[in-house]
Amino acid sequence: MARSNQHVVPEAREAMDRFKMEAASEVGVNLKQGYNGDNTSKQNGSVGGQMVKNMIKRYEESAK
Repeated sequence: MARSNQHVVPEAREAMDRFKMEAASEVGVNLKQGYNGDNTSKQNGSVGGQMVKNMIKRYEESAK
């Protein structure tokens, strides 16, 4: 069984990274590849929040 922090589909890692960068761009947070611990919690939280908003929007659009 895969651990919760590992992707079952290796290609999913790349897709999630692109999705994260897209969300960061939308909220004006400058993310770089790799470590981003020098960003504030507020910045990183806004990226995660935008990702959730985008996921909900995509789900709602697909359910129509």
